[in-house]
Amino acid sequence: MPDDAKRPPKFDKSKLPSRHTTEGPARAPHRSMYYAMGLTEEEIHAPLIAVATCWNEAAPCNIDLTRQAQFVKEGVKGGGGTPREFTTITVTDGIAMGHQGMKSSLASRDWITDSVELTVRGHSYDALVGLAGCDKSLPGMMMAMLRLNIPSVFLYGGAIMPGHFKGKDVTIADVFEAVGKHAAGSMSDKDLHDLECVACPAAGACGGQFTANTMATVSEAIGLALPVSASVPTTIREARDRYARDAGAAVMNLLRLGLRPRDICTKKAFENAARLVAASGGSTNAGLHLPAMAHECGIKFSLEEVCKIFDSTPYIADMKPAGKYVAADLYKVGGIPVLIKALLDGGYLHGDCITVTGKTLEENMRSVVFPKDQDVVYPTSRAMSPRGGVTGLKGSLAPQGSIVKIAHMEHLQFRGPARCFDSEDAAFAAVQARQYKEGDVIVIRYEGPRGGPGMRETLATTGALAGQGMGHKVALVTDGRFSGATRGLCIGHVGPEAAVGGPIALVKDGDIIAIDAAKGILDLEVSKDELDRRRAAWTPRNHDYQSGVLWKYAQLVGPACDGAVTHPGAQAETHVYADI
Repeated sequence: MPDDAKRPPKFDKSKLPSRHTTEGPARAPHRSMYYAMGLTEEEIHAPLIAVATCWNEAAPCNIDLTRQAQFVKEGVKGGGGTPREFTTITVTDGIAMGHQGMKSSLASRDWITDSVELTVRGHSYDALVGLAGCDKSLPGMMMAMLRLNIPSVFLYGGAIMPGHFKGKDVTIADVFEAVGKHAAGSMSDKDLHDLECVACPAAGACGGQFTANTMATVSEAIGLALPVSASVPTTIREARDRYARDAGAAVMNLLRLGLRPRDICTKKAFENAARLVAASGGSTNAGLHLPAMAHECGIKFSLEEVCKIFDSTPYIADMKPAGKYVAADLYKVGGIPVLIKALLDGGYLHGDCITVTGKTLEENMRSVVFPKDQDVVYPTSRAMSPRGGVTGLKGSLAPQGSIVKIAHMEHLQFRGPARCFDSEDAAFAAVQARQYKEGDVIVIRYEGPRGGPGMRETLATTGALAGQGMGHKVALVTDGRFSGATRGLCIGHVGPEAAVGGPIALVKDGDIIAIDAAKGILDLEVSKDELDRRRAAWTPRNHDYQSGVLWKYAQLVGPACDGAVTHPGAQAETHVYADI
């Protein structure tokens, strides 16, 4: 074979963004800086490919990303590109949970998107491979791809393997629930310590179908990730490194084809993604992130639309926190493609959606055989439930809607008196002190996107309730969020939020709240006249974040039902970065 046949094809830089930094006499100073970093003339005049990671030493979710990025760079080089690696922030929920740090979590999603956008714009990169590991970093990175609309491939860093405690697989969710057991006196100091030492055995994101694995599932379903790439646990390095290298090669193919993220992430692709969330009993946080991702494309995909798809999708994956299995178990039976194959065969997906392989979703699945003799994923004909593991509720307490995970729940109705708290901290303290009663509806408010600010997750509180054996004996309603690890009748994203005078701000202790997750109803049984009187007497509250990034976030953020977004989105665009 001639040497020329072995070389990757050349690209016409005259139509690529990087021409603004590398081409022509006026860019001699720019090229000088690239020479200083050891690049050759050929590398400078090749396409410049951003390799963005959310690497940090904050948590096991992200610790392996830089290592994987080196294999992505190999794939980029093999395809004729010049990789340029950079990192962005992450806030890791497992570390931020249960204290003021959680206010930074959801806000970090948008700052991840913004920082990737600024880095790519500032250096005129031509394409993007984004690596992410922890909850908000996955949608944050995918939002950046959709906003910039340059050829892009998403790569999940992988899930953690389960820990083992007293003969059972355990995850971080078991540790949060153990805190409640310990407070209730049903777990010893030694057992709590022994559990915390083994629950997270190595690198990787939380192992159940919590938010990270839910959004990883979305990345394959929506077509931004290579098939199987989001399914491989972090510690299976040979496979992870192979998919990382393939992601680098794939982005060069997309650049060659001119195939961009918005060509892939159509309305039908978002519907596919919502189906996978519901079928896998995924995190309620998908009800925030899917609308926010769609917003970057100029597509309207509200919480209400997402929940309609949830309700018409069968629940077929027996995954934690409600089910038995973790991400590593799903990988053993074939990974996320098995879920996709089951839904395709059942007629629930749009198989004609294009993906980063350059092929359609259906074409990607042609070689996938649904595995028998396993009970991780069921065919749609034998679904565990005819409706998805996540559903939406509306009513007088939530005119803009709310969301709840119902996977494996037997009792979907609840009616009881409100027990109100104006912060998660106050609620957690009361739960730890057992200052509530069986049958109560615990209300946590002023924790919405603006009111928190930052829309905290409340896994510390819900985990403590579950650990006390009260997870199904009380209900919890909040304008904040829940971790994907939350279980029980816990309803989040209630809107309008308390900070803007939503009905949740007007609830008083003892008011009766009626929940019917089967019918999608969340009502406050208080007369309109009484609510009008309360509203007239209500005054907005100030929070403690009157400067800095959380103040800025509170000024910009929109309602949860639209994804808690912080800018007008693609519908307001006059140009797209990819076309500069």
